[in-house]
Amino acid sequence: LLQGTLFDSTITDEGTWTLEDRKLIRIVLMKTNRNAGNCWTSLLENEYAADPWVQDQMQRKLTLERFQRENPGFDFSGAEISGNYSKGGPDFSSLEK
Repeated sequence: LLQGTLFDSTITDEGTWTLEDRKLIRIVLMKTNRNAGNCWTSLLENEYAADPWVQDQMQRKLTLERFQRENPGFDFSGAEISGNYSKGGPDFSSLEK
C-alpha cells in the first residue's frame, strides 16, 4: 500500500494501526524529534505532501507545545498564535529571565 522512505525517523514501539469499517487503515506514528521546528512536510520523502492549511495548523500546534514546555506555569490550551511560528516560532533563548 505504501512504499518509500519516511520523511524522518519514528519510535518503532509507539506506532499503531487500526482497520476501520473494513476499508480504512489508520496509521499513527510517533516522531523521534517532536521539536517545533521539525514539522514534516510529507509522510514519505517527496510523496504524500501535507495540504498547506494542514501544514500551517501542525506548525501552530507544535509551536504552542514548545511554549508550554518552556513555560510550565502558563496555560496555553486556549491560546491562538499568529505571526512567525513556522519552524518552531521565535527563539527567546537569548533573552534574560
